[in-house]
Amino acid sequence: MFKRWLLLMLACCAGWPAAWAADAQPTAADPVFERRVRAITEELRCLVCQNQTVADSTAPLAVDLANQVRSQLQAGRTPEQIRTYMTDRYGDFVLYNPPLKTSTVLLWLGPVALLLLGLVVLWRTLAQRRIAPAAPALSDEERRRAAALLKEE
Repeated sequence: MFKRWLLLMLACCAGWPAAWAADAQPTAADPVFERRVRAITEELRCLVCQNQTVADSTAPLAVDLANQVRSQLQAGRTPEQIRTYMTDRYGDFVLYNPPLKTSTVLLWLGPVALLLLGLVVLWRTLAQRRIAPAAPALSDEERRRAAALLKEE
């Protein structure tokens, strides 16, 4: 059993260095086709980097996703079919601009809500600073003592 598992692992890993080398080399394919690949990969988020598109990332997973896009375009799939395939597999998070749905409403409205909350807190803080506590009124005795102190000076 162990020998079979070991042979299976070696067979799977044997092609990896060649695949990585092929991924690292830029393709000199049809420039129009490569622009189509780039247009689609610019709409997809790198799942490793998360702040880069698949087109801009050099992470191995991003390279794999770009190769998937390339092979699906070669197979005749439309960009919409490729986006659907990616979202079915990875969820809406893979899209750099996810659609507005109930599951993504927090992504779209969260920053606006935080901005509004920050503005309300700022407004209240500034309003409290402007309202200076009123000085308590002096009693008649305190006024006489203050007048007497001023006369002494």
